[in-house]
Amino acid sequence: MNDDDKQQDPVARLRAADPAGDIEARAGFADEVVARMTGPEAEPMAGSAPVADLETARARRRPRWLPFVAVAASIAIVGAAGYGIGASEGGPKSLADGAAPPITLQSNGRPDSVGQGGMEPSVGSGAATDQKMSSSTYPYGSGRNSFSASGLGTQAGTAQAYAYDPRSASSSEKVTALAAALGIGSPAELRDGSWVAGPQDGSAPSLSVSLDGMLSFYFQNPQINPWKCEGDSACEPTGQPPSEDAAIGALRALVVAAGRDPAAFAFTSQVSEGSPTRTALAKPVIDGQQVDQGWSLEMAEGGVVNANGALADVVALGTYPVVSEQEGFERLSDPRFSGAATTLSIALRDQASTTEGWVAPTEPPATPVAGGSVSWPVNTVEIVSARLGLTTQWQPDGSVLVVPAFAFTDAEGGTWSVLAVAESKLDFRAF
Repeated sequence: MNDDDKQQDPVARLRAADPAGDIEARAGFADEVVARMTGPEAEPMAGSAPVADLETARARRRPRWLPFVAVAASIAIVGAAGYGIGASEGGPKSLADGAAPPITLQSNGRPDSVGQGGMEPSVGSGAATDQKMSSSTYPYGSGRNSFSASGLGTQAGTAQAYAYDPRSASSSEKVTALAAALGIGSPAELRDGSWVAGPQDGSAPSLSVSLDGMLSFYFQNPQINPWKCEGDSACEPTGQPPSEDAAIGALRALVVAAGRDPAAFAFTSQVSEGSPTRTALAKPVIDGQQVDQGWSLEMAEGGVVNANGALADVVALGTYPVVSEQEGFERLSDPRFSGAATTLSIALRDQASTTEGWVAPTEPPATPVAGGSVSWPVNTVEIVSARLGLTTQWQPDGSVLVVPAFAFTDAEGGTWSVLAVAESKLDFRAF
């Protein structure tokens, strides 16, 4: 077979191996395929982020919910043994694994009346978002920091920005479909500024969707809540938590029921020691970056106890100018930007552990000595690297942007975040 004259033509070999090689496509078939893949009704490729042109996305999504409601009951999320969509499918838990972690800027301007939407709680400037920390237990997180850095980039540039599109998803059909997947048979209705389905008195499963910038939803099923007993009183819970696959599978099914692509989310799961429930988390992924406004679901043996997330899709807004890494670093010391510690450094974790090991005092502190120094703790922070990512930012009118932000890593492994959008695109007016 080394004689080129005796080798079969490669194209001929390929055709010979094709079981459909002798079949001729009907007239016009190729043109139809091209039109379907490039026309306005074309579906996005698997794994791509849920980003689209605003008007095109709205026009494409509206008609799909009518037939979807009719089959919503057939994809209802079930108990810990499995879930209605893809329960028998194998493969990775998340097609968006490996995405960069989310960046959170303090409270991101989030209104106090809006729930956390599955994300870890945010805290004020200079404080850490470690799950075990708060401003009350960590006395050195008041924002008194001395930053230093070298070797950061000095070149400004541009980066893509996005926004949540809540009006495209605010409809009785979409909320009813989600409610049906969660086992609520009644249709959704608009009441007191929210979409609601099911009784709102805590007697049965219920769903509420706020008319905020992300269409934040919350579901609860008090009938299977292991933390509640007869008479709605607290009690010692019983039962075993579901498996990781069951909890993540239920959350994936919920994402699908909401009309979203689970391939564009990064899924994780966690369970506390002794807890009868397991929590699953899903963070949206855009351009390889996780977004801090995520979904969460708590599951018990009997099924989903509660869940929350954001129904609105994310749409592209075009590129925005961004500052250089060096200028972003300088914003850490600018009170207008209040750079936030988003991961506690090793040294500060040690201090926090000491603080948490609190021992009840037996007497008050000693009287300060005359002429003694006034304690004014300042953390020395050496920044060693920078990463440009995305963060959510709530606007005064309630809308939500997803905009460029820097995450800086310090020498001890802590991270600090700050907005990266150039001042030419910032509105500093108070409201």
